[in-house]
Amino acid sequence: MADIIRSAKSGSAWTSIELLAYNIIVHPQPSAVFFGREPNAPLDNLDQHFVSDSLDHYYQDQADISDNTFRLLRYLRLATRANAGQESAIDDLAKGAPAYAIPLTICGDSEHCAQTDVCLIHDSGTILLVVQEDKDPFTPKDHDPRVIAAAIAAFQYNNWCARAAIGEPPLDAMIIPCIMMVGTRPVFYQVPVTTALSSAVIGGQYPKEATHVTTCVVSPSQCFYEGMEVPSYRKIALQHLAAFKVLAKLWWQKFLV
Repeated sequence: MADIIRSAKSGSAWTSIELLAYNIIVHPQPSAVFFGREPNAPLDNLDQHFVSDSLDHYYQDQADISDNTFRLLRYLRLATRANAGQESAIDDLAKGAPAYAIPLTICGDSEHCAQTDVCLIHDSGTILLVVQEDKDPFTPKDHDPRVIAAAIAAFQYNNWCARAAIGEPPLDAMIIPCIMMVGTRPVFYQVPVTTALSSAVIGGQYPKEATHVTTCVVSPSQCFYEGMEVPSYRKIALQHLAAFKVLAKLWWQKFLV
């Protein structure tokens, strides 16, 4: 797709056209392939009321639930029931974690950025993990381009800012772990970003080598709009999050300074 017209735009404006323009291919994978095994951690380190209880159980049976767990369960319900166009209660779940506008240089223009909803940043300034949120999960859309744009921006930032600030040479490749929250349903991404891809985006060029991104969706067992307000799905989602934490650490340890 070398003949596609490329233009400078922020990460939030990326669409499937940008993926074609920069030779990026997304491969959905089942959990067992993405993680190397089926995530089935026992979650013993978590409050079991949060793992398996619901607000209905609390209201009907006056279950002995801690204040923190009650708030989390309430946020999950509010996030799932948010109307289109409203701010999701996921913002409350992420309160205290910094939203971050990562500079993105594209088509020679450095005035754009990739806005993240949550960004995990090491003390060294290295961006370790990018989390995006779909505030309107009831409207079908392609989430991949926005996530991938943020990963490319994180690669540029880690090399040009975090590493350069302490005199470390830039790395030629990084696997940026990313999560997209569609309502309260997590989608996991492994985004390999290379100097060749970053340079192609900067110059508005078509890279010769394709970039292969893998993704894993934690699908609801019943309705497509179900999320972590459903205890059975919540346990599965939390097991996937625990497995992704292990993978993400393996990836970011290779570029952490």
